[in-house]
Amino acid sequence: MAGRFLVVIGGPTAVGKTRLAIELAKYYDCEIVSADGRQFYREMNIGTAKPTEEELALVKHHFINTHSVTELYGAGHFEKEAIPLIDQLLDKQGMCIMVGGSGLYINAVLNGVDEFPEIPAPVRDELNAAFAKQGLAWLQDTLKQCDETYYHKVDLNNPQRLIRAIEVFKHTGKPFSSYLNQTSIQRTFTTIPLFITMDREALYERINQRVETMMREGLEKEVRGLLPFRNCNALKTVGYSELFDYLDGTITLETAVEKIKQRTRQYAKRQITWFKNQGDFEAFEPENVEQIKAYIDIIRQHA
Repeated sequence: MAGRFLVVIGGPTAVGKTRLAIELAKYYDCEIVSADGRQFYREMNIGTAKPTEEELALVKHHFINTHSVTELYGAGHFEKEAIPLIDQLLDKQGMCIMVGGSGLYINAVLNGVDEFPEIPAPVRDELNAAFAKQGLAWLQDTLKQCDETYYHKVDLNNPQRLIRAIEVFKHTGKPFSSYLNQTSIQRTFTTIPLFITMDREALYERINQRVETMMREGLEKEVRGLLPFRNCNALKTVGYSELFDYLDGTITLETAVEKIKQRTRQYAKRQITWFKNQGDFEAFEPENVEQIKAYIDIIRQHA
């Protein structure tokens, strides 16, 4: 079974990826690389469903609590830091596990990141100010006018993605979509991509219960402590933006909690669609641990 293998555990939020990754890492005696775009941030704990202290003690994790919300950190940064680390772990152990639901970050490791021009800060600042004044619909309309191709691919409810695409067009005159899929990367390891999934209604119920648990554990207090940083990109995310609205007095706490549940379910649906569309992810339910081990072993034997 000699070789270098990166097991990728992807899937929607709340499906059970963390527990599965820890179980597999203990079984194969290897380490875990997190590819969760929110668990990087030290200040965001309850709302990001990070592994517990007990879970972190069971297996060594990487890319948990490594950055501050005040830092701009994207898929390109992650690729540059994750690939050398993964190579180092594979040199030592022959195998490691990458786990997360952030398709952008997983794709960066598997396929590389397209090179984009550096955008001057004033261009982004101008768009952020326009968004604050004119709202999400304005961003959506503006993107449709300057890059209809990307408009039909992007998550139209994610203002950061929309602003990113528009700023590239405004600065370069070229559509954001014209910069995509230019990279051709050959990695030095074999990937074993696993898509962890379950019955949709059961998943949605788990999401609702997780949100209730987060609230009991003090999510409101965590968000209140982050008010000075609310304009950081990292905090413009589900579970935080709704509670900022509550703290502003624009919605009730009950409404904020319901919005968190609803938007988390919507996010899970988009995650499921992304992983299904990748084509090379083998689907398993989270409790099918022995089947997953057998699948991994077959690939390792025949690679």
